[in-house]
Amino acid sequence: MRLREEARTFLLECYAYLGKSDAVVQSRWHMIEQEIQSTGSYAHTFEELHYGVKAAWRNSNRCIGRFFWNTIHLFDAREATSEEEIRDALLRHIEYATNGGKIRPAITVFRAAANHQERIRIWNHQLIRYAGFETETGVIGDPHSLPFTKKCLELGWAAKQEPFEILPLVFQIGDRPPALFEIPKEYVLEVPISHPHYSWFDELSLRWYAVPIISEMRLEVGGIPYTAAPFNGWYMETEIGARNFADEDRFHMLPQVAAYMGLDTSTNASFWKDKALIELNLAVHHSYKEAGVSIVDHHTAAQQFKMFEQQEQEAGRRVTGDWTWLIPPVSPATTHIFHKSYDNTWLSPNFFYQEKPY
Repeated sequence: MRLREEARTFLLECYAYLGKSDAVVQSRWHMIEQEIQSTGSYAHTFEELHYGVKAAWRNSNRCIGRFFWNTIHLFDAREATSEEEIRDALLRHIEYATNGGKIRPAITVFRAAANHQERIRIWNHQLIRYAGFETETGVIGDPHSLPFTKKCLELGWAAKQEPFEILPLVFQIGDRPPALFEIPKEYVLEVPISHPHYSWFDELSLRWYAVPIISEMRLEVGGIPYTAAPFNGWYMETEIGARNFADEDRFHMLPQVAAYMGLDTSTNASFWKDKALIELNLAVHHSYKEAGVSIVDHHTAAQQFKMFEQQEQEAGRRVTGDWTWLIPPVSPATTHIFHKSYDNTWLSPNFFYQEKPY
């Protein structure tokens, strides 16, 4: 039975890490075997789940920030059954993770999708995200959010259709109607984007939220799936500057930045995109630092990943990774990651993509 095999593999790994004796391992395994035999599933202890979420971050192939995998805080929300309890748990996570700008890695785990329990699904891509509105004159806000924003409007969300409008929380318990809750403004910390040298940068009126809390992925620990388990670290500046702001199918800011800089955009040979991209990322990093909000630059993040690789080697574990995600989108050849190859096998525990619930 696959669940039995995955449970035992995880238990041995977990209890070895925790330094448990063979007797404790055998006793716990006997309990899990009985539970699987009688119910078809089993429940993790808090200690097992806490190790599981740490290991899931450690095994995340696409994450360059895994050096801090052992620091993630677990909110065990497996007892939450009502929409109000789930909402409160999500707001608690946002508040804890934000921490006035001193971002703290955290995860909130809701009940497992097992034993025929009603699955909990969070519809948001991230707990905090900007809406996107299709208008006759173009998109207002974030184009990435167009499909989800449309669903929110269908559910009765009274949007103002502003460029940086925070989406509501939407989640669903089983076949119940999806629940929609506005996030109170006091829970959302945002950073206005300015430049250390260009005063005109303020005219772009850019801003971004402080903490990225991924909420659409499935956590899998020891064969048990948790379909609602939002988690966060902190931003690397390129995630905002080189992707959210710069991508042509997102905010597409490079032409505007280049125009303000007086760059020649008539030819690629002027490297105007490169120059504008560097200044955009510099502005993001500068602004977060000025606001006292945690952020890491891509060079430091790459150095931290190298330390993570060394730690894993010393621990006798192999590092898996998706090279295409690990290399930063700005100056990747300046990092050691660019010059290496990685095994892209997805280990468990881990976070996995799942189909959208809408």
